[in-house]
Formats: sequence, C-alpha cells, structure tokens
Amino acid sequence: MGFTPEQPPTDESRERELAWVGDAVLGLYAREDVLRRLGRIDMGAFKDLTSNAFLAALGRPTRVEAEIGLVYQRDGLAAAFAYIEARIAPLWKAQETRRIRQRTTRGAKK
Repeated sequence: MGFTPEQPPTDESRERELAWVGDAVLGLYAREDVLRRLGRIDMGAFKDLTSNAFLAALGRPTRVEAEIGLVYQRDGLAAAFAYIEARIAPLWKAQETRRIRQRTTRGAKK
C-alpha cells in the first residue's frame, strides 16, 4: 500500500496559512518525540526534524507544512500526527540513523 501526500490548495495565500498552522503542529510533534525518545530537551534534534533544509528533501517546505496544516484542520491533531508519522518520520529516522552511525564512526577513528 503506497502513501499519497495530501494536496493543499494551489492558492498561494491559503497555502501559506495552512503552512503556518502545519509548522506549529510539526513543532509540537517534534518536541513530544524528542522528549519521548531522548528524555530531555534537545534543540538540535528538534531542528533536524523541523528545518526547511530537512523538509526540502520531501518537497517544497511550505507545501509539506501546508499538507500537515490541511490534515490538522480537517481531521484534528491525532490525524496530523499520524500523517507526520507516515509522511515525514520515516525519512527523518533514516537520516537520524545515519547521523548516529557517522558520529560513532568518527569517534572510533580518533
């Protein structure tokens, strides 16, 4: 079963509004995830998930955030978190695994 991203409106103003909300939802998801996984506040881990540089790997950052905002406004917070889990978290987790491996490899070379 494949995953299909949401399609926010093509109206630029509406897309920005949805992205503004989606950014906040993504931020909340990231903070809760960091606290759950690491048991502490870690701004680096938070930024890894919420930065435009990361989101660009999935598409235009404003569009990705608008997708989240659309799901949130239509279906609520739990659905938006599930959407993030399906659409964004897999790439983030793969990148996090690579970052950990690289840190470990660099540490072993010293």
